[in-house]
Amino acid sequence: MAQAGNTGPGAGGHRGAGAALRGAPWLWALALLWLATAAGVPSRRQWPVPYKRFSFRPAPDPYCQAKYTFCPTGSPIPVLKDDDVVDVFRLQAPVWEFKYGDLLGHLKIMHDAIGFRSALTGKNYTMEWYELFQLGNCTFPHLRPEMNAPFWCNQGAACFFEGIDDNHWKENGTLVQVATISGNMFNKMATWVKQDNETGIYYETWTVRASPEKGAATWFESYDCSKFVLRTYKKLAELGAEFKNIETNYTRIFLYSGEPTYLGNETSVFGPTGNKTLALAIKRFYYPFKPHLSTKEFLLNLLQIFNAVIIHRHFYLFYNFEYWFLPMKFPFIKITYEEIPLYNRNKTLWFIKP
Repeated sequence: MAQAGNTGPGAGGHRGAGAALRGAPWLWALALLWLATAAGVPSRRQWPVPYKRFSFRPAPDPYCQAKYTFCPTGSPIPVLKDDDVVDVFRLQAPVWEFKYGDLLGHLKIMHDAIGFRSALTGKNYTMEWYELFQLGNCTFPHLRPEMNAPFWCNQGAACFFEGIDDNHWKENGTLVQVATISGNMFNKMATWVKQDNETGIYYETWTVRASPEKGAATWFESYDCSKFVLRTYKKLAELGAEFKNIETNYTRIFLYSGEPTYLGNETSVFGPTGNKTLALAIKRFYYPFKPHLSTKEFLLNLLQIFNAVIIHRHFYLFYNFEYWFLPMKFPFIKITYEEIPLYNRNKTLWFIKP
């Protein structure tokens, strides 16, 4: 069988790969790409790091216990008649209002939810997304003596129940209608919520950016109650919902750092062949954040946290079940109450204020 490349004039053995590459510059690029891949040279990392989704929600570990029961009166999402007319409400109130009243509201630390009212049945419903084991457990791990690696009690999930507690949302927060949808749209949204809830299983407190300046790089996005509300609004807009052009603000907690460094997952850092020095540094960092402290312990630990984050400018972030090092930058941490406009009908574009 004839060999390709040996049939024309001058096609002797001295014409090899080098000559072929000289004749086709694109082959040089292909060769260099192959060499980089073979050598294990990492490609440019995607920022912000995409939030990892899962094929199913795991059962909570019995070690993880919530002080306050998650979704105590939860109920299945009903199937409404297609021609029903459903009002959609924006709900917002201070975090832990049931315990601290409007205290956190003065700091603009707010919890977000969505309300619905069926015209055909007259029933109201509330839908929200929050931590299964409270915020502290989702933000920092437990350091268990019998385990080498930090142990995380971190799950967030959707909660749906009948009724809207008007006083809770109106007294120190917001209860305002933002759209009207059909029963058919509501049912399609319900299908999406179940899928979103099953695949997005963990809570993320922090948004990590390079600086507070507009257009600064975002390294990591939060995944919390407000993001669930925004995802739901976006889905309703895709289904054809018309939103009112009203101001809507959300709480965001920022960390500011230089470009993060990937450290590894639990096995590569804390496993038998892991980095013992790094593992110890991560555990020492998390130690001051442990729960259930006395006032004296809290004040001492607060000094340790200040020393680590502000003086030495480092922070260890757990994201996508992997560890990252953040070289912290001024102003280090900031809580904002930012406007994020509602979506426009049938589009994923935001309303633009005149």
